[in-house]
Amino acid sequence: MKRSSLTSKILNAPYILWAVLFIIAPLIMVLYYALTDRSGAFTWDNITQINDYASTFILSIGYGAVATLISLVIAYPFAYFLAQTKVSFQRMSVMLVMLPMWMSFLIRTYSWITILGDSGVINRFLGIFGIGPLPLLNNAGAVILGMVYNFLPYMILPIYTVMSKMDRSLIEAAEDLGCGRMQCIRKVVFPLSVPGIASGFTMVFVPSVSTFYITQKLGGGKINLIGDVIEGQFQVANNFNLGASLSLVLMIMIIICLAILNYFADSDDDGGVLV
Repeated sequence: MKRSSLTSKILNAPYILWAVLFIIAPLIMVLYYALTDRSGAFTWDNITQINDYASTFILSIGYGAVATLISLVIAYPFAYFLAQTKVSFQRMSVMLVMLPMWMSFLIRTYSWITILGDSGVINRFLGIFGIGPLPLLNNAGAVILGMVYNFLPYMILPIYTVMSKMDRSLIEAAEDLGCGRMQCIRKVVFPLSVPGIASGFTMVFVPSVSTFYITQKLGGGKINLIGDVIEGQFQVANNFNLGASLSLVLMIMIIICLAILNYFADSDDDGGVLV
């Protein structure tokens, strides 16, 4: 028993070390800078200045929510139909979904400039018919498109994983009892896939709210989300204290949003079948 306990501690040591170095230590540093001034003295000034960025926080959450909902609308039917196909086709499709993730995030985002720009692929094609150039870049639509494109796989994969492991006998039982296709989806498939939806929502919403590179490249500097403000405090204003306080508040807001989401996800009959 003692040898087993010692072995377990040795095996867990790398994970504990990783958590301390890359999770706990950064959080402590953020908290320290958020509650101190440039001289290292304790102060609440950084926290009180956050009121000046309330509208930016709301805008960031709004953009993140819209991008997440669009991702869900696209990902859910795709994951559903994918889960109904042959295993060999599923493996190939999952690989294709993951393929863009193998490229750099910066390259994926920057490539949309050549697609949406005034001399981009879309406007060149429309120009053949005498249309345009249309303002497809440097606006809210381009920013949300960039979010959906970059984070859509994170919505597809958890939903597909849950759906592919569903007990098919439940769907067959529902069909035998007279449920049509849409009734099966609404009363059986959807409740059972709630855990996957919650995971996908988390994995898309969090990076969407805190992103800054997408807004800079596809928004043309016209749209300022909280990620841009934080990045500016660290890179331009050299105000680590205010940047840390904004990061701390953003983290708390995200945790609250996710807690609310998980509450409703858990309260939905624990992913059971609706009757």
